[in-house]
This record gives sequence, structure tokens and C-alpha cells, in this order.
Amino acid sequence: MNRMIHLTVNGRKKSMAIDIRSSLLEVLRDQMGLTSIKQGCGVGECGACTILVDDVLIDSCIYLAVWADGKSIRTVEGESRHNTLSAVQQAYVDEGAVQCGFCTPGLVMATTAFVEKNKGHAVTREAIRKAHAGNTCRCTGYQSVITVTEKCLQTDGEPNQ
Repeated sequence: MNRMIHLTVNGRKKSMAIDIRSSLLEVLRDQMGLTSIKQGCGVGECGACTILVDDVLIDSCIYLAVWADGKSIRTVEGESRHNTLSAVQQAYVDEGAVQCGFCTPGLVMATTAFVEKNKGHAVTREAIRKAHAGNTCRCTGYQSVITVTEKCLQTDGEPNQ
């Protein structure tokens, strides 16, 4: 059974018919071509599919697309502006915090959400670790992710201005 949904994805309003059984991951990847969102575990444990829905981190593999009706979705594709990476994306590059890249979009979105929420506040390395606990990475060892987050908190951490 199909249903029409209306949502805003990376600042652009979209309307589409979707199968009511589809996950948001499936709709974003398969119907919209946003391939940064990865199908990892499929049960909300690995974070490869992490995106922001109304500025809240979610695992899109376990979030039904019908729940996104009327909501604002942010993926890593929408974080750059005018062919320039966001501050968080650039920090990942500068710090060498990417390896194979499979988990990187989810980690970038987790970092972005954490920086936006905690900008101007003192945070501990433990708080940064907890903020990324839902993202599994087998390559980086997480130290570079923590460093990226610290650097983004020390600067403005804003997407390109």
C-alpha cells in the first residue's frame, strides 16, 4: 500500500508516494539517490544510516518513511554549501578521520548534531564518546573523531557561512 508523504530533505521540499513499509533509509537511498546513507546492520546498532530528523539523530534503517511526513531531514549531502564542505566535514578531512568511508556520513551527522547542541559549552571527552556511541567504526579507532569534535567545538563549528 502506497501513501503520499511531504518532507523537506536538505532544505528542499519533496512530495512522493512511498510504500508504507519502507524505511526512511530505503526512500532516501533508493528513491532520492542519497547514497551517503548506508545500510549497515539494519537494526539500528551501527550508525551507518544516521541522519537528522527535525535536528534529532535517528537511525534511518529503523525509522519508517511515513513517520517523516511533514518533517525536515538532513543528510551529509546537504551539509556542504556552494561546493564547500561544512566546518565539520572539513575537520574530518583535515584530521584524517576518514578511512574506508562507510561509517563516515553517520559519524559526520553525529558530530554535527553534537556540535550544534553543545557549541559554547564546556564538554568532556567522555561526553563526546557517548555522543558517538551509536556509530560503529572499524577503521579509525575513534580518537580522530573525538579530536574533530573538540576542534569543531573550539571554532564556530558552523556550516559554511
